[in-house]
Amino acid sequence: MRIKLNINPEAQLANLKNSAWLPSKLPETIKSAKALRNDKTKEKKLSKGTENTVKEINNEAIEEILKELNCLVGLQEVKALIHELRSFVEVRNMRIQEGLSNESMALHMIFKGNPGTGKTTVSRIVGRLFKELGVLPKGHVIEVERADLVGEYIGHTAIRAREQVKKALGGVLFIDEAYSLARGGDKDFGKECVDCLVKSVEDFRDNLIVILSGYKDEMDIFLRTNPGIRSRFPIQLEFPDYETKELLEIAEAMVKEREYLLSGEGKLALERYLNEQERIGHPHRGNARLVRNIIEKSIRRHAVRLLSTNNEKKFSRQELIVLERQDIIEGCKQCCEEKEISQ
Repeated sequence: MRIKLNINPEAQLANLKNSAWLPSKLPETIKSAKALRNDKTKEKKLSKGTENTVKEINNEAIEEILKELNCLVGLQEVKALIHELRSFVEVRNMRIQEGLSNESMALHMIFKGNPGTGKTTVSRIVGRLFKELGVLPKGHVIEVERADLVGEYIGHTAIRAREQVKKALGGVLFIDEAYSLARGGDKDFGKECVDCLVKSVEDFRDNLIVILSGYKDEMDIFLRTNPGIRSRFPIQLEFPDYETKELLEIAEAMVKEREYLLSGEGKLALERYLNEQERIGHPHRGNARLVRNIIEKSIRRHAVRLLSTNNEKKFSRQELIVLERQDIIEGCKQCCEEKEISQ
């Protein structure tokens, strides 16, 4: 015997809608999935660069940025390459206007050098310059390190890395001590981060510039162990340590910026200290941060000296702005003591 069921789809749907067990709203997981899809759609839209369009270039802004670059002490090879990239981008824009073929630009970079040699400063200039040239829509710089990218459990790293990439879209993602991403070997989560970055430089090639930064030797080892990184970062810049003469120029610029002056004896004392650091082989003797620390400590010692010699606290303009020999010597001494403690 056959039983014929009278199934009314509309009635069934109505019953389902009124059923107590059916959620009245979408589950949170479904909402999250939809939000994720929306984010990815937005990212894809942002990733579409200006491959076949040319933004109107502000030549005055570009010249101002290049003037700032040229005012940096030393870094001649770095400056030359930045000027070369500027010329390449401008000619490429002209070719686009004439309807000539142009390959997609790969402007991801590797900066090699000790801390304090100008890598972060140059990365900020690069971001602003490429914005004015129409390569990047925003030109901002997101500065991160391993702790900002690598998670603590499986899957966490990819989320962190994507978040930082998303923040940097339209600008520059600057990764300091990038070689640390490969420190833990194949089982370390840093490898997952590298894989995510490699994918990102491909997905957002027209809307993101990634700069990997770190010590020269460590970065060379990192590149040898990861051919994928080497091929996707064609521009490599070396930031050499500053010579003593250049460090003195940096010191005088820092002092002037703070509206102080170095006395002749003070400058001589600083030069002798820097030469001594070079003689004993201080690893960061060419480090501009060392000079900045000396100047800042010398300024504080200058204030202590003034107040200890005049109870009435009345000083001439000259006394308020001149850093004397003993101020510099005290500043150098404090930096030396801090270095010994850190070692």
